[in-house]
Amino acid sequence: MGVQGLTTYVEGNRNFLQHVRFRDSRLVIDGCSLYFRLYFTYGLDQPHGGDYDAFALLLSQFLSALEACNIQPYVVLDGGLDPSDKKFPTVRERLLSNIKKADSISHGRNGSVLPILTRDVFIQVLLQRGVPLFQCPAEADWEIACLARQWKCPVLTSDSDFYIFDLPGGYLPFQFFQWTNLNGKASHQYIPAQCYTTNRFCHWFGGMNQELLPLCAVLAGNDYGAPKEAERLLSILDLSESARGGRGSAATFRIEGILLWLSAFSSPAEALEKVSRLMGEDGRRSRQGQDGLSSQLWAAMQEYNIASRSSLARWFSGSKAAPGGPNSGFAKLPESLSQVAAQGLLAPFIIDALGMRRVLLMPQVENSKLASSHCSARAIRQAIYGILLQRGPDNMALAVGDAMQVHGTRVQENISQDMRGGRGREARGRGKGWAGRDQGNSLPTQHGVNIGFSHEQTSGASVQAQGSTASVCVQEYDRLDLNLKKTQVEANPLRTPINLETLGQAPVAVRLAALLEALGVNSAALSSVPLHLKLAVAVTGFWLRQAVPKPSQPQLQALLLGMVYGELSSNSQPGATHYPHGGPKVNWAAERNVWTALDRRRVRSGERRGIDLAVAHSLSQWQACLWSGMCLNQLLLQPLPDPHLSWLYSGTLVHGVIRYLKGGGSAESLLAGGSSSGQLYSSLLDAAIKCSFKANPSSYVTGSRKRGGGRGRRGRRGGGRGARGEGQGATADLNNKFALLMSEEDFDSD
Repeated sequence: MGVQGLTTYVEGNRNFLQHVRFRDSRLVIDGCSLYFRLYFTYGLDQPHGGDYDAFALLLSQFLSALEACNIQPYVVLDGGLDPSDKKFPTVRERLLSNIKKADSISHGRNGSVLPILTRDVFIQVLLQRGVPLFQCPAEADWEIACLARQWKCPVLTSDSDFYIFDLPGGYLPFQFFQWTNLNGKASHQYIPAQCYTTNRFCHWFGGMNQELLPLCAVLAGNDYGAPKEAERLLSILDLSESARGGRGSAATFRIEGILLWLSAFSSPAEALEKVSRLMGEDGRRSRQGQDGLSSQLWAAMQEYNIASRSSLARWFSGSKAAPGGPNSGFAKLPESLSQVAAQGLLAPFIIDALGMRRVLLMPQVENSKLASSHCSARAIRQAIYGILLQRGPDNMALAVGDAMQVHGTRVQENISQDMRGGRGREARGRGKGWAGRDQGNSLPTQHGVNIGFSHEQTSGASVQAQGSTASVCVQEYDRLDLNLKKTQVEANPLRTPINLETLGQAPVAVRLAALLEALGVNSAALSSVPLHLKLAVAVTGFWLRQAVPKPSQPQLQALLLGMVYGELSSNSQPGATHYPHGGPKVNWAAERNVWTALDRRRVRSGERRGIDLAVAHSLSQWQACLWSGMCLNQLLLQPLPDPHLSWLYSGTLVHGVIRYLKGGGSAESLLAGGSSSGQLYSSLLDAAIKCSFKANPSSYVTGSRKRGGGRGRRGRRGGGRGARGEGQGATADLNNKFALLMSEEDFDSD
């Protein structure tokens, strides 16, 4: 995480850096540093929840620049929290700081808060581009340094810890990595950069022993938990912050003072011996029974003692086994999940919840006077905790496994029908359950999915699972007003029988049933939705039901129009995955007009008008629901594909469309002429509203729902200003459906 003041000190003296023409090389990239730097350096949207399409394009341009210079990137990502807890106070302080920065942004002031899905977009783009990637169980610095040392290639990051690691290939600070300014002839292009090496740095201090640099980092105050007594030592040396007048430039003075003091010693042992004498230790334990300061400093210095061989080198050479051992952060995960975790396809949130029973929820730009946006998705997270932490008897897993094996073939046939998104067998079977006409041989459906075994076979296991987690909780750190609050959130086991240890053997249908149960969605409601959008639409239905205050009709329309925009964009960007949804005779000229009409509604940079805080809060709740839904989907080994996020949500577009709809514009006017776009929008809207009615046992089987119960006093909310100008049957139908949604509680109690 860095050494206070070291970056400022090095960058203030360019003699420590060497100009290089970087090309034809491997490059180990600190992934978290890269996506933070790209997003903030290039001024991408924050107030409106992020422009993920713009970020994906920027990242693709960065990777293309590396490719043009024959640079092979290897990206290593941080994973979960440090299990030692040494850095937790620092992590907690930064989370609180981000809460306050998000609030500052919400009021039109300065701040830097990363949109919540940025990391997921980053991973999706890397995988699409075929960039080698590894996600560490916890912090990645040490693994990055070991890999770069073995390969003798440089590291690209912005973390000042890499001014301390002894790397033969050096450290390329991102600030000086001019990837947008390629030089040289076409076949010999290079990226102008500046390279730092510890050898060059120590040369400027009279050839100081490089092994003394870790002691400098610990004394200066890094995130590895330097002993508090170190401040007393610095005070004795007249190098403490109080002696230098506080933070800021004082930190750089302190760095230089420590380096000058250390340069007088030939080795760390000699320097630590001097520390012992200054502190009056004389090799004995302190009065408190703890090791002396010199011993504590030595232990902290070992964080920079990198190995000569990297466990990641084998991974990047094609090994299928995730690096790590019994003490690895992946050790508690079953093999099927440790693999996807190493590939970056399992959120660190999952690793933390399982390994530490503690999670930190990212702040968003929202109304800080209301409850945190993450509250809307708590039920999804409780389902995640239930899967991770339930520990039923072994015979429960065996019984469920036997049932899966017996009925597996039928399950796979049924799920394939839904995965194709077809309207055939499933549509014909509506009103009879998902099994359709084969009612005589099918078993009861659960949450709209024929999971292949009966209620009698699973109810006992479900009860045992519920009982086993009744008192299991996870600590969630989340925003409360402008403070950070710790809350004990109880795990909530699902009725669908899912066992963590046998998750890799569970049929897709069972895992899908668990996902839909947590979201409260019937699979039939998603039948007309393209496969790659099913999860997003199901989550949108969940959001409509759980968000407080209730989302408005323009907000729902704008979100779905944003998805339509993304589908059109995916068919126009080079190298993007194409999702045809209009058949072979699509009038693409008309569809491009729809794309242009939507794009014109963006909130443009430089506008003086502040954000609509109510809209920002509601859409932050949607993003929180989507993030939690994706975490659950990944934990269940993706029974539905994760949505392509860069084409799913663009904050400036959605906010701009909401403004247009609230001002009297209509969705139909934005879709004019685009028959394919109009059909997609209509199917997404219909499905989202269907998904917003929480599925119940009767609706799983019959697909029926009491109609007309919501056209009373609450139903009048449905029209809204966003409906003006539509005036057609489609508008009236939408208003009726939305009115029914807003009054769901009226008939849920029937």
